[in-house]
Amino acid sequence: MTTSTVQGSPVKALIVEDTPVHAFILSTILRKFHCEITVAENGNEAVQLFLEGKKFDIIFCDKEMPVMPGPEAIEKIRALGESHVKIVGVSAGYDLEQSFMSAGADIFLPKPMKFDVVGPIIQEVMNKKNNSMV
Repeated sequence: MTTSTVQGSPVKALIVEDTPVHAFILSTILRKFHCEITVAENGNEAVQLFLEGKKFDIIFCDKEMPVMPGPEAIEKIRALGESHVKIVGVSAGYDLEQSFMSAGADIFLPKPMKFDVVGPIIQEVMNKKNNSMV
């Protein structure tokens, strides 16, 4: 998979993560796909970005965070009518998929994030975005 064939505007990715090392790892992966990256340190910050009118193509949202946990943030973002954005729930706990899915996430990925797992998801979002621009 090469990024040199990416056309159109970059994928806008929101990382909702309170652990700087995890946010850095995911940011590093997303930069390989030339994503435009925003980081929120908790769910409340993520919701505020949407309330300010910011738009994203994909969100990677952790579960356990101060102020507002990931599933609650996902519910609030979906309640704002953000049905087009792909939401990926991420956590070190393998048994947390249901809490993300019932909140409105599209997919769940266990940590640590890996390029070969994240790559196809970003490629899918890029393809969808480029096809909708035609």
